[in-house]
Amino acid sequence: MEKHGIACDMLHGLSWQAWTTGTPAQRLALIPAGQDHVLQQQDGKDRFTQVVTALSQAFALCAASDEATELRDDVAFFQAIKAALVKQAGTSTKTPDQLDAAVRQLVSKAIITDGQVIDVFTAAGLPRPDISILSDQFLAEVRGLKHQHVAAELLEKLLKDELKTRAKRNLTQSQAFSEKLKATLNAYHNRAIATQEVIDELITLAKTMNAATKRGEALGLNDDEIAFYDALATNESAIQAMGDAKLRVIATELVTQVRKSVTIDWTLRQSAQAKIRVMVRRILNKYGYPPDLQDAAVQQVLAQATLLCADWAAT
Repeated sequence: MEKHGIACDMLHGLSWQAWTTGTPAQRLALIPAGQDHVLQQQDGKDRFTQVVTALSQAFALCAASDEATELRDDVAFFQAIKAALVKQAGTSTKTPDQLDAAVRQLVSKAIITDGQVIDVFTAAGLPRPDISILSDQFLAEVRGLKHQHVAAELLEKLLKDELKTRAKRNLTQSQAFSEKLKATLNAYHNRAIATQEVIDELITLAKTMNAATKRGEALGLNDDEIAFYDALATNESAIQAMGDAKLRVIATELVTQVRKSVTIDWTLRQSAQAKIRVMVRRILNKYGYPPDLQDAAVQQVLAQATLLCADWAAT
């Protein structure tokens, strides 16, 4: 009863009678509403998750009692909100299909109502996206979500998942975008910027990430080549000194030569690393890469090669 009271207090001001009396669509619409209500509170997500966990444990011990039966619907509602709040947690070991499914679950978690599976996308006001999740159309729909705190959580989840995917292929991009995302979220969580501002900044970041992907296509580089191009262009001075055309040529040659040299265990053998390091430096010298920037470029190129070497060595 104590934990139930705390959960009710945290939802004070939210009208949720429709959870037991409303239509399926009305019931489902209450989940993002409750989620948004909790997220507006200081440490609301953590506090609500903890109290509902404790409530659920206590409820399980006395679920058959008359007193507990009277609270059953309330507990179910609290648990549904908690489930939506914690959906943003994920692992980096999921397949692309599983990642897509995890993204969908944040706003389209199917629940059983009157024996029928209902899709929460409709209740949330979103069509089911074809998970090119960061398309302009989908981002515009997220911006227009009624519950802005939910929209911010959704964008955070989407961007983190996208960065996990990029971290497996493009080290430089994932590092740069991760730093920008962290700075934006820190400002939001410290109340330095408002919810609408963080939504705008996250959407801008998503569009920048999309533009980075399209830049490779514009330069005529494949995914591996643009990853090495980004490693070389980390320093703005290198871009100014070399220009896109020459960096593109260097990136292409690096991919060709490094790919020929790597083996599955090259990262464990100092002699192999030294050989590739010398080769990378020779290519940079060949095309006039600024000497004072070469040490950092070599390290970034080798780090990028480490990401890709397992795939290369297997082909």
